[in-house]
Amino acid sequence: MSIIICPGIHDSALTQCFLSVCQEQVIKRGKSHKAVNLQVFPAEGGLSLSAFHILQFLHKHFQDRIESPVVFISFSAGVVGSILAAHKWQQSGGRIKAFIAIDGWGVPLWGKFPIHRMSHDYFTHWSSSLLGSGENSFYADPPVEHLEMWGSPQTVQGYWVNSLYGESPPKEYLSAAEFLHLLLKRYGDN
Repeated sequence: MSIIICPGIHDSALTQCFLSVCQEQVIKRGKSHKAVNLQVFPAEGGLSLSAFHILQFLHKHFQDRIESPVVFISFSAGVVGSILAAHKWQQSGGRIKAFIAIDGWGVPLWGKFPIHRMSHDYFTHWSSSLLGSGENSFYADPPVEHLEMWGSPQTVQGYWVNSLYGESPPKEYLSAAEFLHLLLKRYGDN
């Protein structure tokens, strides 16, 4: 499985913090699971808004392995370009295992693949769900600053909501990093 990280428009140090947490969550999966290929889209300037540039990045890194399973994790402005890129990638034969949108407020999310939203507060969670909420989602409670969702997901506490098929979440109140870990475990195991 490959994880494609699509940052927003912010200081790259926040992405490095997120990558540390993401790598820790991948390591938690254990040694018995398949290897994970972690790729970070270089979102200089406004490139995170560009599906075209994200697709170029995917073609460069996957070349003849287009059918390799991919999980997108996108933040803020990165959600804009990556949701369109995910659709185009799937249309060209790519396999999208899941799309995780972190604070992609105002971005319509739809697709023929599992979608999950993570929001920095309840209002963002509620208002974004009007544009597609996906299968399982998370919102911070107490609310946090927008950039904290990306820079410090391990410290952000909140709720798992909208469980798929009525199944109970393993934990209703958890950290954003724990929620992310449970999603990565789900998609890494199947």
